Amino acid sequence: MKRIIQPQRVQWEELVQRPSIDQRQLTGEVSAIIDAVIQSGDQALVTFAKKFDGVELSDLAVSEKEIEEAIAQVPQKLKDAIQVAYNNIYAFHSAQRFEEMVIESTPGVKCWRKSLPIDKVGLYIPGGSAPLFSTILMLGIPAKIAGCKEIVLCTPPGKNGEINPAILYTASLVGVNKLFKVGGAQAIAAMTYGTESIPSMYKLFGPGNQYVTKAKELVQQSGVAIDMPAGPSEVLIIADNTCNPEFVAADLLSQAEHGADSQVILLSDSEQVMEACIEALNNQLQSLPRKEMATKALENSKAIVFKTIKECSDFSNAYAPEHLIIASTSPRKYVDDITTAGSVFLGNYSCESAGDYASGTNHTLPTNGYAKNYSGVSLDSFVKKITYQELTKEGLERIGVAIEIMAEAEELIAHKNAVSVRLNSMYND
Repeated sequence: MKRIIQPQRVQWEELVQRPSIDQRQLTGEVSAIIDAVIQSGDQALVTFAKKFDGVELSDLAVSEKEIEEAIAQVPQKLKDAIQVAYNNIYAFHSAQRFEEMVIESTPGVKCWRKSLPIDKVGLYIPGGSAPLFSTILMLGIPAKIAGCKEIVLCTPPGKNGEINPAILYTASLVGVNKLFKVGGAQAIAAMTYGTESIPSMYKLFGPGNQYVTKAKELVQQSGVAIDMPAGPSEVLIIADNTCNPEFVAADLLSQAEHGADSQVILLSDSEQVMEACIEALNNQLQSLPRKEMATKALENSKAIVFKTIKECSDFSNAYAPEHLIIASTSPRKYVDDITTAGSVFLGNYSCESAGDYASGTNHTLPTNGYAKNYSGVSLDSFVKKITYQELTKEGLERIGVAIEIMAEAEELIAHKNAVSVRLNSMYND
């Protein structure tokens, strides 16, 4: 990790930048993939599976037999752990349901909203270097609670042409309708435009690498909605002198092992704390199975010392992290200074892994600074809200003249007449 001591504010804009590849090149490559899927459908998906995943597929769809065999392969201990996570995630997201009030804005004028499920949703589940079956819980559970009728899941196959058994088991547990062996930008294209096998969806969900994120950004132009630009994972930790350096190091590495394009940031008001955390990080790094990947991520990561924790909080808000950990025995005295983050973890025992798996909150969160204007996935992500209004004669009479005046001022006379004919009818009765 690069060490930086008390940087000036003029340096912050540079320091909050994430590692990325050339955007013009990325857009060109992803656009070519999308065009190929539009033109060639399933054949393009088979070609890309061979090119990117090194596997030749005869069928893109996951069969019932494959699901049954996968369920049998998953150890009961893992099934039990997944059930613990399922229960907590279900409890947290089901509590987000509520009935909207009917508001009588004026006597005779009633207005209200109603939440209805998005009928067709597509879930993208990363499955390359790490099979993220936990993301199925995070997306599938609120989709089911919302009442989405059709749920399609795409995830890349392994070299053997099969999906990780834990992914298939979890998909079956949450009730996903259709599963396909398709990964990368091509999966996003398939769920947007449809192919011979994969139906087009109304909204797409799920994290991914920069290719997946760019594909989601591009397909929005075709009318499909996306959850958010959720790209490579990241964590920022604010650590004061009451933190546990071993805990901080473990949390930094838990994100660094996601991939070389992930980024971790350590902030503190103490050089001594920073050095203790980095020493613990280097020691723990040596025993990690994904040491090489984590090491590459750490090359793009930073440890920064500021004068005060308040300044650490200000920098964190400018960075807008996906995950923010306040490593302190008294985190709540700092929390009011935090205004921008995807998800916040308070105290020395609130490890980010808890949110990734089993605390109940959703781990599909905005990255790359998008926490400034996006929220993480919730039950609301899977519904559309329709507004209703009902006017009685009294209601229209009370607001009709105001509508007529406003419509005439905007030179929309037909709008005015829509009110006038009704008022005239009432006056002539």
